[in-house]
Amino acid sequence: MKSTITRILACVLALALCLLAVGCGGGDQKAADKKAAPKEIRVGVTAGPQAEVMDVVAKEAAKQGLTIKVVEFNDYVTPDKALNEGDLEMNSMQHMPFLENMVKKQGMKLAPIGKTILLPMAMYSEKLKSVDALPEGAKVVIPNDPSNGGRALLLLQQAKLIKLKDPKNIISSVSDIVENPKKIQIIELEAAQVPRALKDCDAACVNANYAIPAGLNPLKDSLLVEGKDNPYVCVLAVREADKANETYLKVAKVYNSEPVRKFIEEKYQGSVLPGF
Repeated sequence: MKSTITRILACVLALALCLLAVGCGGGDQKAADKKAAPKEIRVGVTAGPQAEVMDVVAKEAAKQGLTIKVVEFNDYVTPDKALNEGDLEMNSMQHMPFLENMVKKQGMKLAPIGKTILLPMAMYSEKLKSVDALPEGAKVVIPNDPSNGGRALLLLQQAKLIKLKDPKNIISSVSDIVENPKKIQIIELEAAQVPRALKDCDAACVNANYAIPAGLNPLKDSLLVEGKDNPYVCVLAVREADKANETYLKVAKVYNSEPVRKFIEEKYQGSVLPGF
């Protein structure tokens, strides 16, 4: 009788331990699932086309059971900091040279998971009608970050206003200018501030992401627009540890879908291009 009771108690204890193990394992799995696929995917964007396209992506993603919260920023750096620190799940506001620079210079552990849009940089002026009309000693404003500043210098070189030490270096700086026949004064400002400087300068090189909200169309209003064959297609970025996350890859796939492509082509009429 005693041995029977002992066996029963042993079975009960074993069953309890199994249930405890399953319970703990289930909790771990739920935590892992939550980390892998948050109920709300926070995506950082800049105002204008990046935000407008992501709103469409969010609507398309909702059809697949994905909830995207679009979070707007006024600059390029803060969305990367927020993503790196875990305040966002992904962002969509930068091209590859900018992302590569943030990873290299700031030590951020970020990675691209898909292409988004191409926002052509162009040169604008409120005073001049052509690049040739740019006077000697003209004031030209460009973005002050390494990747977009280098991009602007390549545009000035395309216009034959300057010559760079390495004509193909996408992160050239002002110190790399070896020829400047018109003695252009190059003024560097934070990218978001460049459109506002147009009234105080002769010309400015503006990213389309900031030009369009300012009422500037790179195809219709510019003195010069960069060619389509360039490395500045924007990307969806996530933390490096999440680059194989299936949920985030689904968002990238939705972004590259036909409804989103159609929206970009119809909304922007060539001033913003699908990069996929």
